[in-house]
Amino acid sequence: MTRHEKVWTVLAMLEWATGHFEKKGVPDPRLSIEWLLADVLGIPRLDLYLKFDRPLSADELDSLRPMVRRRSQHEPLQYITGWTEFYNCRIEVTPDVLIPRPETEQLVDLLLEGPQFQKESSVTVLDIGTGSGCIPVAIASERPDWTCTGIDVSPKALEVAARNARTNRVEVEWAEADLRLLETDPAWRDRQFDLIVSNPPYILPEEQLGLEREVSEFEPDGALFHEDPVQLYRTIGRYAHRTLTGSGVLWLECNDRLTGEISKALKEFFEQVEIVKDYSDKDRFLRASARI
Repeated sequence: MTRHEKVWTVLAMLEWATGHFEKKGVPDPRLSIEWLLADVLGIPRLDLYLKFDRPLSADELDSLRPMVRRRSQHEPLQYITGWTEFYNCRIEVTPDVLIPRPETEQLVDLLLEGPQFQKESSVTVLDIGTGSGCIPVAIASERPDWTCTGIDVSPKALEVAARNARTNRVEVEWAEADLRLLETDPAWRDRQFDLIVSNPPYILPEEQLGLEREVSEFEPDGALFHEDPVQLYRTIGRYAHRTLTGSGVLWLECNDRLTGEISKALKEFFEQVEIVKDYSDKDRFLRASARI
């Protein structure tokens, strides 16, 4: 974008920026400028197509220029605008937290639809490695009678999660805690939960080269990568075995390459371990119940 006197309409900006992003190799170039322009104008993205002839003001162009530059460098749209939608909630995201994925929305669907909790008015939920807090915030929004807790080792992530709870007007308990120490931490070793859920870091370091730039270069490594994910899930399973109520359930999101190995690890603690596919037909989730 240049600062000459050309009048930039919505349509002109959509067309120019789409071509610009294509040259830069940005994924989904048209969607990218639609998303940014809608954010600057404060309107739903589809409403842009009702305003093709609307000229952009100088202030709007000043707001848009740095956003276009950042997207040209493959920075995720969600970090540029500072938020994303997740399960009917508005979720703030910063570089301190992972950007919520559609698979995680499906995970929320699965645990909310679980028949074991349909008649329960009060369910206690723990989200291990909560990040942005999107999972407990979504659960609390859909089931306000449930008691939700989110824990994370990152204080900065917990600050984002707390803001998301306030934005969406839900009550969630947040706490800083290290998964590796939960079993020996007096504050956590004797807690009881009906539902434990976790989407921990599960990408192997050697998989990094196959990731999109906007993931590998911008999202927090600690939320993405782990050298031994199977051992990490075993630790979660051991803690869940200790703290789940008799009818409690553990739900996990997994690396589809490792789901089989993780399933075997969970069978050390649970009689019933079920692999559930995501919408792309990948072995994405595990449901464990009936403690041994």
